[in-house]
Amino acid sequence: MITLPETSSRGEHTRSQILSAAYTLFNRQGYHGTSMRQIAETAGVALGGIYNHFENKEQIFVRVLLEHHPIYEVLPQLRNAQGETLRQLLADAATRLVQRFDERLDFLNLMFIEMVEFDARHLDELFDQISPQVLEFGQRLQAWQDELRPIPLPIVMRSFLGMFFSYVITEYLFGGRLPAPMRQGALDHFIDIFLHGISKNLSED
Repeated sequence: MITLPETSSRGEHTRSQILSAAYTLFNRQGYHGTSMRQIAETAGVALGGIYNHFENKEQIFVRVLLEHHPIYEVLPQLRNAQGETLRQLLADAATRLVQRFDERLDFLNLMFIEMVEFDARHLDELFDQISPQVLEFGQRLQAWQDELRPIPLPIVMRSFLGMFFSYVITEYLFGGRLPAPMRQGALDHFIDIFLHGISKNLSED
């Protein structure tokens, strides 16, 4: 068994405290509303101690985004999805994602900060980390290959993620303010639109 030197363990513990504090503050008051001094105070470390681990506030935010984003808790729900038909599998997967999202509404906070404050320049690295889980779920759809149109699997999964994000973002932004006809059975309808589109005429031009 390899034991880390005590100094390394202390350093990792301090780093973890800093990231945990920053995560809480970024979600509560935004990126620009959070100062390095506040992060230090919340983490219980000296202000100068932060700079032993991070060069600046942006570097802290990037590590929070890449290491602590709730997407790492949401996407694994895809592995638990079950269904005897293609529709059942997709509906169960979407339901599990939405339910876990509802428990982690901070999911979008970091995304909005990243897109607004940093022009989404760090999202490529985040997507590189999560894409294997998405494509792994996509491979399960091959069990119904005869029912699928010849669309590249990565595109299928991109559109599935698009469906998920369009649903949760409209729920997040409008929630109970949406009129009843726009909420009743909404997720089921999203699944139907994903599978069949909205046109009765299924022939291609």
